[in-house]
Amino acid sequence: MTTEPPLAELDVEAVLERNPQRLFVLKASDTFLVADAYGDITGDADGLFHNDTRVLSTYLLRLAGRRPSLLSGAVSQDNLFFTANMTNHPLPLLGNPATPEGVIHLERKRFLWNDRIFERITLVNYGDQRVQAPLTLHFAADFHDMFEVRGQARLQRGAREPSLLSEHGVELRYQGLDGLLRNMCIEFSEKPQRMDERHAEFILLLDPQQRWTLHAEIGPCRSSDPGCTRYRQAAAAARRSMRVRQRRGARVLTSGRLFQGWLDKSRADLALLTTDLPTGPYPYAGIPWFSTPFGRDAIVTALQTLWLDPALAHGVLSFLAHNQAQQTSTFRDSEPGKIMHETRKGEMAAVNELPFAKYYGGVDTTPLFIMLAGAYAQRVGDPHVLDPFWPALEAAARWIERNGASHPTGFLSYARGETTGLANQGWKDSNDSVFHADGSTPEGPIALIEVQGYAYRAYAVMAELSELRGDPDSARHWQQNAAALQASVELHFWQEDLQFYALALDGRGQPCRVRASNVGHLLYTGLPRSDRGQAAASQLLSRAFNSGWGIRTLPPETQRFNPMSYHNGSVWPHDVVLCAAGVARYGERDGLVRLLNGMFEAATHFGMRLPELFCGFERAAGEAPIAYPVACLPQAWAAGSVFMLLQACLGLQLDARQQLVCVEDPRLPDGIDHLQIRHLQLGAQKLDLSFQRLGERVVAFIDRQEGPSPVGLSLTL
Repeated sequence: MTTEPPLAELDVEAVLERNPQRLFVLKASDTFLVADAYGDITGDADGLFHNDTRVLSTYLLRLAGRRPSLLSGAVSQDNLFFTANMTNHPLPLLGNPATPEGVIHLERKRFLWNDRIFERITLVNYGDQRVQAPLTLHFAADFHDMFEVRGQARLQRGAREPSLLSEHGVELRYQGLDGLLRNMCIEFSEKPQRMDERHAEFILLLDPQQRWTLHAEIGPCRSSDPGCTRYRQAAAAARRSMRVRQRRGARVLTSGRLFQGWLDKSRADLALLTTDLPTGPYPYAGIPWFSTPFGRDAIVTALQTLWLDPALAHGVLSFLAHNQAQQTSTFRDSEPGKIMHETRKGEMAAVNELPFAKYYGGVDTTPLFIMLAGAYAQRVGDPHVLDPFWPALEAAARWIERNGASHPTGFLSYARGETTGLANQGWKDSNDSVFHADGSTPEGPIALIEVQGYAYRAYAVMAELSELRGDPDSARHWQQNAAALQASVELHFWQEDLQFYALALDGRGQPCRVRASNVGHLLYTGLPRSDRGQAAASQLLSRAFNSGWGIRTLPPETQRFNPMSYHNGSVWPHDVVLCAAGVARYGERDGLVRLLNGMFEAATHFGMRLPELFCGFERAAGEAPIAYPVACLPQAWAAGSVFMLLQACLGLQLDARQQLVCVEDPRLPDGIDHLQIRHLQLGAQKLDLSFQRLGERVVAFIDRQEGPSPVGLSLTL
């Protein structure tokens, strides 16, 4: 028997060796796992989480009391398997000097399926002597709510129940304040030589070339018998499920190997984050902090990928309509007609320590819901697909109208109902993200500039849909609302001396004279008149905003600018691409390609995937973008960003009603000469569409199509 160092020492060693950007993520349904390159969980911000509860907070592997030497750690391209390859430090050799390092190969291979970890640990002795290899696994479950893991203090917690030991495993248990008994079972295919509620030890004697394999399952307590057969069966089921999700929608293929890697990884991340709910597929926002349904994030992700996969938009609309607010609650910031901002399943939400069990404190989610519905109906070419959602759409539009009527100038605004809610309720929802030019905090209610664009577009969508449904009176009503709001925005938000729109209006109607990327979202909705839109677009593309990697949320001269902040100077990929789509709407085509190139180059430094955000420091020659240390990775609307950005560059619009593919002034990323979109569905027709660089121009043509109604192509160069 070896003497194990105290668990606290092991935790310190693990934390010191960790790199926040080298954590590895697996997800299946409502369960996800975050661990380091060794496969270890240290209890820092990692763990195995189920329904917003950390059910495994420590899981460390030690060989002869030491962490093995790492050779590699990676997640497979399809996001299904994590594999760590390690080797030994010097080991005790029976009756002889120590076994040299690099003799034993140790592999940890794992995946998630059916709410549990399936792990296979394999050791192979490549030496010429018999080796003693004591292998120890340390484990613990703190059953912390996700908000505790994020740093939220609690006045009291539930009670730990005594652990239950068996020959091959242990059950860890916790009785929550919500009355729910949460448990976690750790079971092994081999009987440990020594085991208690904190660790299991296996004393191995490996002959030359001998292989030893241990299977472990970690998850909800149910009858199981870990072993090779169960591991293979579960792996096959998990692979089939992931393959189905990755094959949804059309696929983009390019002539650039690295660019294709970015596209494929983004597609794989979206498949990983998308959960099949009873209402349809739904992209969870991001891991680790937001692996749950969010309204705004899912809508934006669905808009980003709508041209490729309309089914995702239908799933998002269905879930949000089903969870639309029916009553008023200041605690949950809910009012009839509002669309959900966030839902949580953890203990703190269940006992109302926080309002997030089902929370509606997002001022923009409701108009975005209507925008997505309109875009979805246009994409599939049939307004009647919205018939099941029409009551929800009308209720949402009426909420926007009622909210605007309470503002002197008719603007959609927010003010939280209670201090437990979010102080700011736009997409920049940190406490310091809305301010006046002198840095002072405005009093509410706050009317954000981009939210007025969303409301304008929502009214316009309701007018279009009402007309198509044979209701001209309603169409006229919503169109009048849209026109009135547009005129009011131009009157009250435009700052002539700045040649830009104000970030917000405060509760007294005073503008927050701050230039911010929010205006790019306004351009995306098409509200600004042509000259003002072009003036704003040129500023968003200037060096003041564009760090070289992407558009910052604020330019450096702003009072609260901080490139390391969450919202006040950082770069958010989804924000960049909404701005990009906005500037493209106002004719800025060359700047659009520069933004795409910058985003691609940033992605190459982040392992071919864009994080939730990164720091907004100016790009320097030969240096990489600077990571934001606690950003979600992967994040759904970051993963979807490449597809919206690419669509904008291609100048591609799909008109299913007219059976027409419209391409205007197409551009390709630098270094890409050919791009093909395969299996693009347009009505009943399926087609392949290609873009080819010919000298200084890019042309588009339909390669192949199948179906009853041939699709036409309108190309404007």
